[in-house]
Order: sequence, then structure tokens, then C-alpha cells
Amino acid sequence: MNKPLFNHAALTMRKGSKSFDAAARLFDPKTRRSVLMLYTWCRHCDDVIDNQIAGFTANAPASVTPEQQLERLRDATLAVYQGHTPTEPAFAALQEVTMHHHIPAEWPLAHLDGFAMDVRGERYTSLDDTLRYCYHVAGVVGLMMAHIMGVRDAKVLDRACDLGLAFQLTNIARDVIEDAQAGRCYLPATWLAQEGLTAKSFALPEHRPALFRVVKRLLVAAEPYYDSALAGLPALPLRSRWAIATARDVYRAIGIKVAHAGARAWDRRQHTTKPEKLMLLLKGAGRAAIAPVVAPSARPASLWQRPL
Repeated sequence: MNKPLFNHAALTMRKGSKSFDAAARLFDPKTRRSVLMLYTWCRHCDDVIDNQIAGFTANAPASVTPEQQLERLRDATLAVYQGHTPTEPAFAALQEVTMHHHIPAEWPLAHLDGFAMDVRGERYTSLDDTLRYCYHVAGVVGLMMAHIMGVRDAKVLDRACDLGLAFQLTNIARDVIEDAQAGRCYLPATWLAQEGLTAKSFALPEHRPALFRVVKRLLVAAEPYYDSALAGLPALPLRSRWAIATARDVYRAIGIKVAHAGARAWDRRQHTTKPEKLMLLLKGAGRAAIAPVVAPSARPASLWQRPL
């Protein structure tokens, strides 16, 4: 076991996502290691494109364009699948997890396509357009996570993708002002227009009530995906069921806090407290215990369908 690489991955998770770090500790040791390795690569790619380190602003050389950074990420990712020995920890982590779990190359590459959408400054007209972005940056991560946990059934993979979509819709709702400051808008343009907003005006302080109405719609749209994800729990090993159920409820709780805060939702970053995480951890244990005896409902045909 490469202990320095594991320590690097654990630190990356701890700094980059307090919400998921708590849930990730519930996995069995082998699964947790693979989850941390995958997260390390995803976090690295996100930070490179956003010029950050674990979510905090860094300073990349001005001579390197985002397009060049993205191309470097693609080249390094392809090199992993071509058997080259990585020199960067993030790609060593990717190589370990992809080789051990036989994760197909199209999924990491599809994840990079999401960052390409950011680099292009893509705009999103409809909710389907927003969900397509969510698929690339989070849904496909759900697919890779499920693969780590031994899932190969396409219907269960759909549920894993749905959870990723729900997570990202919640992230968009929570971070909408931060994203606007970075020149990004993931909210459907048609929804903004219905409130008299545009991609340039939606983040202005005087428009917070109208913005909240759009974001509330996004949180409502996330609910069927959170519900769908529950049907995938029985296919997972017990400790993985516990971890995923807990992560689901922690992220959903963040969305609930945004909804309850109303137009003041962005006065401070919404998060769950340690006592709340503990409560949700116990709730997740209950979900994990009863999941195998609860008959899953059919996945609604109205939900966005991942590329097959």
C-alpha cells in the first residue's frame, strides 16, 4: 500500500469537502481508499480549471490558458490508461483506482468534458441543459463511485447517476453567487427570464428575491433525483449503503437550509453542523439497515436519462 498517496488523498478530501468527508469515513477501508483516490483526481481537475487549491484561490502562471490547462489534464488522464507512470499524486491516485476497479476511460474523460463546458463559458437555456452539465461534473462521478462499490447493473448505475445530479443541483443552488463572481451561471436562462433576470443581472443584491424563486425551483427539481437514488441502496454492500445514504441526506440538508433561508441564503455559506452530521449519520444507518427489505419504486420516465 502506498501510504503517502493515501495520506495525500485523505488530506485532499478533508480540505476539499467536509460534507462528503464525514460520510466517506463510513466505507470499509478498501472502499474508502478507492473513493479517496477518485476524489483526489476529481478535486485536482476542478482546482486546475478554477485556478484553486482545494477550493481556495491560487495563482497559475498567466501564460497558461484554461484551454491549455484542460488539454494537459486530458493528456495526463489518457496517459494513465496507456500505462504510463504518473508523476503527479492526483494521476497516481487515478491510476490506482481505475486499474483496481476497471473503470472505463470514457467516464473520466466525460468528467473532463464538464470542465470543458466551464472553459467555453457555456450557457444553459433549459433545465435539461443544466442537467447535462450536472451529468458531466457529478453524475459521471456517481457512476465511477458505484463501480468502485461493485455495481455493474445499468439500472443501479442510473440511480447512482441520479444522486450525482441531485448533489450538483444542490451545489448550484448553494454556490450561485460565488459562481456568478467567477462569471458562471448554471441556472436555466428560461427560468431567469420568467423572473425578469438575465445571466448578467441575476446576482445583483436587489434581485435576491427573484433569484431565490429560481433557485427554489432548482431545489424542487432535485428532489426526484434524491428519491431515485434511494432505490439504488440495496445493491450496495452494507457499509457502502450507510456511507451513501448519509452523504445523500447531508447534501439534501444543505439544499433544505438554502430553501429555508430564502433571499438571505447567500449571506453566508450554507452547511451542516457537526451535531447535524451526527444525526444524519444515525439516520443513514437506519436507511442502510432497511434498504434491502423496501421494494424500490420504478425510476420515473420523466427523469433526465444519462448517455448509455
